Amino acid sequence: MSTHDPALPPMRSPADRVRHALLFECLALLLVIPVGAQLFGLREDAMGVIGIGSAIAAMIWNYLYNLGFDYSLSRLTGSVHKTLSIRVVHTLLFEAGLQVVLLPAIAWYLHTTIRQAFSLSFSLALFYLVYAFFFNIAYDAIFPVSRNRETEVPTV
Repeated sequence: MSTHDPALPPMRSPADRVRHALLFECLALLLVIPVGAQLFGLREDAMGVIGIGSAIAAMIWNYLYNLGFDYSLSRLTGSVHKTLSIRVVHTLLFEAGLQVVLLPAIAWYLHTTIRQAFSLSFSLALFYLVYAFFFNIAYDAIFPVSRNRETEVPTV
């Protein structure tokens, strides 16, 4: 029995959302750890802890946020299609929500004040704003939303 309601627009499957989050974070870490360590004068292992901790928090937030955003978008517009302006809003809201968690965690880990941790956290946010924008455009092009979600089998 199919759970697909033809009246609802197609959405990504849970497996596809997991693939999206994993690819997003793994590719980002390959860039963030060495570049962040160099830019902020941190050892790569310290930047790795910050990067991996941020990635874990971001993967959880990514899954929940994108599910909620797509659900809200489909309710408001009847589609999960994202225009350029919707992609900008999507990315800004994602990063703002993530910073609420990450900024205090980074300050705690580095044994510094929130104000002092802000430059690292803000720099990460700027990187991820640009990265997320282009990653999501590429992801949508490479892995388009399937009409028959229940038969979709993601491949990595």
